[in-house]
Amino acid sequence: MLIGIDANEANLTDKRVGVNQYAYELLTAISNLRTEHKFVIYLKNKPREDLPKESDNFKYRVIPFPKFWTQTRLPFDLFFHFSRPDVFFSMGHYAPRFSPVPTVVAIMDLGFLESPEQFTAKDFNQLKSWTEYSVKKAAKVITISDFSKQKIIEAYGKNPGDIVTTLLSYNEKLFVPIHNNQVLKKYGINKPYFLFLGSLKPSKNIDSLIRAFDKLDDQYQLVIAGKKAWLFGEIFKTVEELRLQDKVVFTDFVEEWEKPVLMTESIAFVLPSLYEGFGIPVLEAMACHTPVVVSAVASLPEVAGEAGVYIEPKSIESITAGMQKAVSDREKFVKLGQKRVKLFSWAKCAQQTILCLETAMAKN
Repeated sequence: MLIGIDANEANLTDKRVGVNQYAYELLTAISNLRTEHKFVIYLKNKPREDLPKESDNFKYRVIPFPKFWTQTRLPFDLFFHFSRPDVFFSMGHYAPRFSPVPTVVAIMDLGFLESPEQFTAKDFNQLKSWTEYSVKKAAKVITISDFSKQKIIEAYGKNPGDIVTTLLSYNEKLFVPIHNNQVLKKYGINKPYFLFLGSLKPSKNIDSLIRAFDKLDDQYQLVIAGKKAWLFGEIFKTVEELRLQDKVVFTDFVEEWEKPVLMTESIAFVLPSLYEGFGIPVLEAMACHTPVVVSAVASLPEVAGEAGVYIEPKSIESITAGMQKAVSDREKFVKLGQKRVKLFSWAKCAQQTILCLETAMAKN
C-alpha cells in the first residue's frame, strides 16, 4: 500500500510544541517501522535537516504553493500525479478539500470551539469550517484521547467506530533524570521550585497557579517555562499584584535539552489546565522521576492515571493543596509515575496509526 502523508506540521519549525511535536515524533516513528507499505511525505517546503532521511520506502514530495495548499495545490496533485497514494493521512486538522482516495485526518482537540475568543474572527472561522469538512469527509479520524474522541462525536456526529484514539508518548532518549546546575543558574532558579512548562495562554490557567503558589511557604520558587502565546498579559500583572517578582521565574522558550533538567531538578511539575487534548509534558515529567500535579479534567486523567495528584483547576485552594500533597508524598508519586510512563511509546502510536490507515483503505 502506498500511503501519502501531509507532514507540514512537522516541518514548520525546530521549536516544536503541540501538533508540531506530534507530527514530528509520529513521522519519525513511522520512518522506523518495519513494514511493506511505502510512504510519500508531502511538504510545501524542502524537509528540515532533522526530519527522517529518505529510504527505499520513505520519500518526500515537495510541491511549493504560497496559499490554500490543502484547498487547491494538494488536491490537484492527488488527482493528476501518478503514482497516486492508496490512502492519504493529514497530520493536522486540515485534509485536502477534494481527494480521489480515502482520507484520514488527525484532530488533536476541539479547544478552539470552547474558547473562540482566543482567536481572531478570521482564524476561528477558517479553523471551524476547514476542520468540519475534514472530519465529515474523512474515512477515519485519528485523535489523541478518549476525551477528544467524545468531543468530536458531539460536535460533528461522526460515527464512533470511525474515530480511533492513538495515545501519544515522549522522547524516551531525551527525557531521563538529569542534573545540571548550570541550567538553573542560566535562568536564576533556586531549589526547591515548582515547574510549569507550556505555552502562556488562558487555557493553561497560569494565573490561578500563581495565586495558588502565593499561599505556599516562602521557601519555594515557581518556574514558568514556555513561550508567550496569546492573552498572556494578565499573568505578569498577577505576579506584580502579589509582589512575587522575586519568587516567580519566567524563562520564556527553553531549549529541548534543557527541559529534562528543569523537570528533574523541580520538586513537582504542575499543569492546572482548563483544557488539554493530551499533555505530553506530564509524561516527560514522570519519566524524569518528578511527581505531577494535574487538573482532573479533559484528557489529563487518561495520561496521568493513578500517578497524578489531581486538582480542581478553578479552585485556588485545590491547586495549593495539590502542590503540598506532591511534596509530602513525593516518593510515592515518583514511583507511580515511573510505572505509568512505561505504558506509552511512539512506536505503539505509529503502529496504531498504520492499522487505522489500513482499515480506511479496506473500508473504501
